[in-house]
Amino acid sequence: VPGTSQATAVVSKQQKSHSTNSRDERFRSDVHTEAVQAALAKYKERKMPMPSKRRSVLVHSSVETYTPPDTSSASEDEGSLRRQGRITSTPFQSHSNAEPWLNRVIQGSSTSSSASSTSSHPGGKPAAASNLMAHIQLAWSDVVSNVETCICVFINTWQIMHPFCLAGVPVNSRVSSKIQQLLNTLKRPKRPPLKEFFVDDFEELLEVQQPDPNQPKPEGNQMNVLKGEPVSVVTNWPPSLLAALQRWGTTQPKAPCLTALDTTGKAVYTLTYGKLWSRSLKLAYTLLNKLTSRNEPLLKPGDRVALVFPNSDPVMFMVAFYGCLLAELIPVPIEVPLTRKDAGSQQVGFLLGSCGVTLALTTDACQKGLPKAQTGEVVTFKGWPRLIWFVIDGKHLAKPTKDWHPQLRDASAEIAYIEYKTSKEGSTVGITISHASMLAHCHALTQACGYSEAETLTNVLDFKRDAGLWHGVLTSVMNRMHVISIPYALMKVNPLSWIQKVCSYKARVAVVKSRDMHWSLLAQRDQRDVSLSSLRMLIVADGANPWSISSCDAFLNVFQSRGLRPEVICPCASSSEALTVAIRRPPELGGPPPGKAVLSMNCLSYGVIRVDTEEKLSVLTVQDVGQIMPGANVCVVKVDGTPYLCKADEVGEICVNSGATGMAYFGLVGITKNVFEVCFFPMQSTGVPVSDQPFTRTGLLGFVGPDYLVFVVGKLDGLITVSGRRHNADDVVATALAVEPMKFVYRGRIAVFSVTVLHDDRIVLVAEQRPDASEEDSFQWMSRVLQAIDSIHQVGVYCLALVPANTLPKAPLGGIHISETKQRFLEGALHPCNVLMCPHTCVTNLPKPRQKQPDVGPASMIVGNLVAGKRIAQASGRDVTQLEDNDQARKFLYLADVLQWRAQTTPDHPLFLLLNSKGTVASTASCMQLHKRAERVAVALMEKGRLNVGDHVALVYPPGVDLIATFYGCLYAGCIPVTVRPPHAQSLTATLPTVRMIVEVSKSACILTTQVITKLLKSKEAAAAVDIKTWPTILDTDDMPKKKLANIFRPTSPDMLAYLDFSVSTTGILAGVKMSHAATSALCRSIKLQCELYPSRQIAICLDPYCGLGFALWCLCSVYSGHQSILVPPLELESNVSLWLSAVSQYKVRVTFCSYSVMEMCTKGLGTQTDMLRVINLSCVRTCMVVAEERPRIALTQSFSKLFKDLGLSARAVSTTFGCRDFVDLLVCENENRIFWLLLNLLLPLALRHDRVRLVERGSPHSLPLMESGKILPGVKVIIAHTETKGPLGDSHLGEIWVSSPHNATGYYTVYGEEALHADHFTARLSFGDTQTIWARTGYLGFLRRTELTDASGERHDALYVVGSLDETLELRGMRYHPIDIETSVIRAHKSIAECAVFTWTNLLVVVVELEGSEQEALDLVALVTNVVLEEHYLIVGVVVIVDPGVIPINSRGEKQRMHLRDGFLADQLDPIYVAYNM
Repeated sequence: VPGTSQATAVVSKQQKSHSTNSRDERFRSDVHTEAVQAALAKYKERKMPMPSKRRSVLVHSSVETYTPPDTSSASEDEGSLRRQGRITSTPFQSHSNAEPWLNRVIQGSSTSSSASSTSSHPGGKPAAASNLMAHIQLAWSDVVSNVETCICVFINTWQIMHPFCLAGVPVNSRVSSKIQQLLNTLKRPKRPPLKEFFVDDFEELLEVQQPDPNQPKPEGNQMNVLKGEPVSVVTNWPPSLLAALQRWGTTQPKAPCLTALDTTGKAVYTLTYGKLWSRSLKLAYTLLNKLTSRNEPLLKPGDRVALVFPNSDPVMFMVAFYGCLLAELIPVPIEVPLTRKDAGSQQVGFLLGSCGVTLALTTDACQKGLPKAQTGEVVTFKGWPRLIWFVIDGKHLAKPTKDWHPQLRDASAEIAYIEYKTSKEGSTVGITISHASMLAHCHALTQACGYSEAETLTNVLDFKRDAGLWHGVLTSVMNRMHVISIPYALMKVNPLSWIQKVCSYKARVAVVKSRDMHWSLLAQRDQRDVSLSSLRMLIVADGANPWSISSCDAFLNVFQSRGLRPEVICPCASSSEALTVAIRRPPELGGPPPGKAVLSMNCLSYGVIRVDTEEKLSVLTVQDVGQIMPGANVCVVKVDGTPYLCKADEVGEICVNSGATGMAYFGLVGITKNVFEVCFFPMQSTGVPVSDQPFTRTGLLGFVGPDYLVFVVGKLDGLITVSGRRHNADDVVATALAVEPMKFVYRGRIAVFSVTVLHDDRIVLVAEQRPDASEEDSFQWMSRVLQAIDSIHQVGVYCLALVPANTLPKAPLGGIHISETKQRFLEGALHPCNVLMCPHTCVTNLPKPRQKQPDVGPASMIVGNLVAGKRIAQASGRDVTQLEDNDQARKFLYLADVLQWRAQTTPDHPLFLLLNSKGTVASTASCMQLHKRAERVAVALMEKGRLNVGDHVALVYPPGVDLIATFYGCLYAGCIPVTVRPPHAQSLTATLPTVRMIVEVSKSACILTTQVITKLLKSKEAAAAVDIKTWPTILDTDDMPKKKLANIFRPTSPDMLAYLDFSVSTTGILAGVKMSHAATSALCRSIKLQCELYPSRQIAICLDPYCGLGFALWCLCSVYSGHQSILVPPLELESNVSLWLSAVSQYKVRVTFCSYSVMEMCTKGLGTQTDMLRVINLSCVRTCMVVAEERPRIALTQSFSKLFKDLGLSARAVSTTFGCRDFVDLLVCENENRIFWLLLNLLLPLALRHDRVRLVERGSPHSLPLMESGKILPGVKVIIAHTETKGPLGDSHLGEIWVSSPHNATGYYTVYGEEALHADHFTARLSFGDTQTIWARTGYLGFLRRTELTDASGERHDALYVVGSLDETLELRGMRYHPIDIETSVIRAHKSIAECAVFTWTNLLVVVVELEGSEQEALDLVALVTNVVLEEHYLIVGVVVIVDPGVIPINSRGEKQRMHLRDGFLADQLDPIYVAYNM
């Protein structure tokens, strides 16, 4: 490697600006800065969408004062597009420049902003109104929502849409423009173009990174083991370090050993060799003889003792260290714990515990400063063993007796001391150093540095460990040197202090880090009279910082004129395991001239050394760290796999074999073997061991250059391997620091580490943001850093986060505690104020998108199943004809007839009992009472309403007996009832439009309701939401004439319409389903048979009575079967959570029905209120059925069962039902029989995405528990059909559930009679096989699986599993995802995520997360959400939206309204805390 002289000149102009814009010269290299600037210039100004942030989130920085930047500098053209309402985007800006980037996107398009907005709709045309005829999209229908800020958006089928709206949302809103911008940035091709492969089998293989065929490969000869010069023989060399101490302490007691300074730089105390010897003796005697517990000595030789001394007290530390050695105790020096939550403190505690430490030595002053418990004793820190704290100030020590003398043995292999080291993962290990190693190391250092007796040495390093300990405490005593110890606190106050001390003490040697040189450069202007001419050696002990060359060069430039000779600068390389590895020799020892290498960073990432010639952009300039130590053998071995020797032009790990290395990691035998005993290795490529001596790994990466000089290019700990290429954290930091302007972040406070996401390392960069940096500036700096790293290192940054000033965990002596920062990042406890995620750029190992298979016809599927021995998936409930007398079925064909018959035969039999929130009976109805009330309603309809047979009547009632009576009144009058949920008085704007919509779409001729609701419908508030003049006739049924109905209407045919069932699906579609009299009675009959309902039974119902099964159970079943229904309106649970369970207990109900939302309210609300539950006894409950139209929620049903087990609830009582309201008003099945609780059937979501089912063991990774949805109702047949070919599928194949039953609905009720549009739903036929049967399509995906269990008829039981709604599924990367699966993963990601909903927008996955915690946690969630979705679903999240709790709209059945949420997001109505656009 040619020694290219690239001395970096420091221009005087820069020196002037130092005070205002200080630069971190450690990482400073003009070449590098120029390279970064050039790289950035290559990028066009590509605008990235800036995250939106709520203002309150900006104010949580630890620095209280923010100075708003001058807003007048905004350019004129930035005010063209303003957002209505609050501006939540950027802080401290007048609204004139709220979204400058937005205008550029819009102005940049060829047409005006509104015209171009339609282009985000596929095909570029607005959606045609005709497509919406039957599916009426609603903004906030059916939502019990407390979000009052939301505005409703409607599309009426008969109104042509506004030409620039897509699905009712104006597309030129801020949000979608940002998304457009995000899409534009993502259109760039990913580099490098990877060869993707993907096997479409059960196993989904991730992209395997293929090595680049053009990557550089090492070409040199294999290197040999490097041998250091022999250790010189010194006459009169002491046999041990303690012997040296005794010699100097007795023969030269007055010689100065150590001078301690205070924070002003004054010498506080000088310890002489005599004092050091006598005090260490006293301490050794006290420790062995005066400390007892239970009359036994507390310590015996070989015990470990913690040394807890502050950095400002080297004198006491030295006494304690040598005192322990004299007492044959093993000192374990550690940092002073300042608080209970110090970074890494827990790991230090683990080290102390594993070393068996029971005693800690400290000073009086330090002990007073430690946190205390109330008893006045020092607290036990988290993870620490119980310690006895012993203060070693003079008054606490006893004088040794005349006859006591310590044993000064020769240096042996016994442990002398333990030095702690923190690994990359944050674990703290103790490295044991033997007496022999300690002595050998002192000898080698003395020889390599040419130390002589009575020399003066200035030490700026930490004296407790590493080079500070080796030079300033051990080797100095060996040679009777005088050490001037500069505390860290003094350096912070006066960075020049070490240079002044070198000058005033005429020190010959100084031990510093490049940071200290850099600090002194910043302050050197103030000093003119310092001289460094006395220095013969300036040891730069950075361990392994390839960037120290810039500090050395810059320091030399300035101080050469003050007597500093260039050859005096001696960098060294060291590691905790191998101690000093190499050091540049001082000039008088005549080493080779220093070397410099300019290396290509790209080649380095492949582990190959190439001197950079053509591309000057990405280079790393490194200087040598001298020659290896005397008496040592060194070799460089491959980093990965078997430790083979490297070639001459290859970077590897440096390994050392010498008598002066550490021995082991204390108590950790396994990793010790791996690091300290690389035995019989390193091997040559022939497989022959190099030596029979064990080598020690240093953890340093480097190579050996010309003249046998060692070059270090990084540490193994800082290594990040991305897609097979190795990058060094320090290099990435240096690139970030070279991005100008640097006034937005603190220079020395940047952490770079990697996290593993989706089987590869991802780079994370965290920096502290200055309090005065504006949002825009910081964001711009972040995007420039991304581009610079991308350009220079050819690697993408996965996440870049800025945190408020002073919030990153600090290492003991400044710097950032990297592993703790990483831990906080992964736990979501970093609390950043700015985040930029770039998964689209970084994640290149996703599976290949699934290609659709060429059409496989239904016939070949059946043949395939037959060949595979699989049966066709179909199942049916019990045959109704065998179960019941058909005469009764005929007699009970019309519900109006049934009610009249019951009123005659059992007039006083109670049918309904309604409870209020206090648990008291609000109203009741017997058979006769209900009949009478129905008659009065029928009379009112005919006389007051003047309605004709077949007219539609909207029933707008709260849940109660009125609703039931008016329903039967409509049947008596021959009218068609439509039940409608009443509007919510507190949120009329959100709920009234839904009422209006159903009334209009159902063509209701009249509205029946109560007095209170009548007033509400005609109120001023209502007028603001809808046009109240267009309501049809409103009849108030509170006071009706008591007239007898002349004749009750009787339908001419059972196929006549009985009622309309209107509901809004979770996808926001309003659909009305027509139910005939025949279907209604068939449904009631099936439920009666399945649930065994008779007049003597009582059931409790806590469901919404407006549609689907809730309506059937609430209004129809009691009249049909004659049982008594105890009605509990779910809304009443909001004021009294225990209402439903109390009712079940009080009335000793055997069968009860509820919804998931009710179950969730009970689980959450009653979990803590044990006193309310003492009176409740649920042992009477035989079946508690959850009525739902979704996949069974296993976690909720299990926690409900567990929680109420102690109140007598049987584990087998809770069961699920599945009914599909949208297309078929039927209850397909009820999970009555508890044996089929098949939790062991876990289903792999990976296979699910391919519409396949694969059963795996419980707890398998990526698995999903599914519970059987229940037993199929009598008279119901179920088949699983292929969603596209409509052919039948085999057992355990995922497809659409099709149903055939007597109670199927007859079709959709639509405005223009466009039944043909959805005839398919109700009259579907299979395309192959049994093509005669007419089926109804449920729109739900599921599968049938034959089990080993037998049912009542002796047949094997077919279990039906519901997976999810077809409408809700997301098509991404050619696969089908169920939102609930992604949401479940996201909710698990962090404790503060209360709820989550996902949807797609222009092929981007949008995740909306409700934050239940402080707003400063909001940005933590962005990375966690992105990680978990990548890991578990192989999907990249496009946008993460953090909102307040309660923003995700949920309907009364507890289902998320994802489409409404999407509309609200795109119309910018969510008032999010933070919106992150992932790059």
